[in-house]
Amino acid sequence: MRRHHRRFLAAFVAGLLAIFGIADRALAADDSAAGKPVLVLWPEGAPGAHGTAEKDKPTLTVHLAASSIANGCAVVICPGGGYQHLAMSYEGHDVAEWFNTFGVAGFVLKYRLAPDYHHPSPMLDVQRAIRLVREKAADWHVDPHRVGVMGFSAGGHLASTAATHFDAGKPDASDPIDRQSCRPDLAILAYPVITMTDKFGHGGSKKNLLGANPEKGLAESLSNEMQVTAQTPPTFLFHTAEDSAVPVENSVEFFLALRRAGVPAEMHIYEKGRHGLGLGTKDPRIAWALGSWPGRLHDWMQLRGLLALRP
Repeated sequence: MRRHHRRFLAAFVAGLLAIFGIADRALAADDSAAGKPVLVLWPEGAPGAHGTAEKDKPTLTVHLAASSIANGCAVVICPGGGYQHLAMSYEGHDVAEWFNTFGVAGFVLKYRLAPDYHHPSPMLDVQRAIRLVREKAADWHVDPHRVGVMGFSAGGHLASTAATHFDAGKPDASDPIDRQSCRPDLAILAYPVITMTDKFGHGGSKKNLLGANPEKGLAESLSNEMQVTAQTPPTFLFHTAEDSAVPVENSVEFFLALRRAGVPAEMHIYEKGRHGLGLGTKDPRIAWALGSWPGRLHDWMQLRGLLALRP
């Protein structure tokens, strides 16, 4: 009976993975990015760059959906890693490939990291990525009014920073990319770091982003639950109550701030599940349950009209 139960559970999980388009690959591999175009965000050198090594060059990897199903929606994806490393596979390329299965273009951001870089470098990188997608929208068959941002863990902090710190672009800029707005049209935050305060923040992310002795007021200005306004884009949040690395209060407080500002939002909190789950398959005990959150995201995007094919 136990053997039959295990077989049934394995088949059930495999079925869910197939439904959500999640490949059963080694999560440490980056093979889903093989052959994909990689664009350097600033070919002439990023602002504040310390050199010309790979770590000094933020990039964007392009995952376009098949033309037969592409619907014009696009998402810039910020992998997590505490602002010190990047989980480029299961919080980056795997996610972009999943978006591609239902017509959404995915753009995986490699942003600058500690100890070489602190704020504002990562923020400038994600803002530049959003502007770049809009500038090349015609080339990539993307709707410039349906460009979103997504982030996991510390990448979720970066995505929430993009959603709360933005501008309309500079119409007179010599670089056409800089003429584009960097405000995302939607935000997707998966077990995100939100606050830079000590109450329920993530100390490692704070130190790596702000440095050991940040300027007065900087932590508050990048505690993004305090920066939500009516112009913050509609937001989807996913977290687990069991997360011991980044407390669920990060998502809860951001959701409540969105509510107070009148911004449309949807949040899903699962009781079980550790930190760093990606698309939900990294905790084999309960992958059959956690693997359902991408489906909830798909439904939210569809209900908001983000997946409709437009001329």
